[in-house]
Amino acid sequence: MKQLTFASLQVKDLKASRDFYVEKLGFEIDNENPHACVFKYNKGQASFAIRTPLEALEERELGVGVALWFAVEENVDELRNKYIEDQIQNIGPIIETPFGKAFHVQDIDGYKLTFLNEI
Repeated sequence: MKQLTFASLQVKDLKASRDFYVEKLGFEIDNENPHACVFKYNKGQASFAIRTPLEALEERELGVGVALWFAVEENVDELRNKYIEDQIQNIGPIIETPFGKAFHVQDIDGYKLTFLNEI
């Protein structure tokens, strides 16, 4: 394999998840249809999608073991504080990683998004 070119996350409620990513996290919509919403982040340098389920999700726990990492230009301390002010729940502490300073946010389906200032 040469590279991972795209990722999509199955979500239980497409509209609620879409609203979380746009209104709370500030992601921009690149494209959407009744089954999926494609986001671009950091002026289109990263993109991924949320989508309606490909299989039944009842009684299944989503997000376990899944984390998407985004390198950001914003200072992660300031970005984390902004998210806290915007009343986003499930925000982890600032951590030092081998790649740089980061923090995690958990979305409404349990997926972890990591925002990182690269070294």
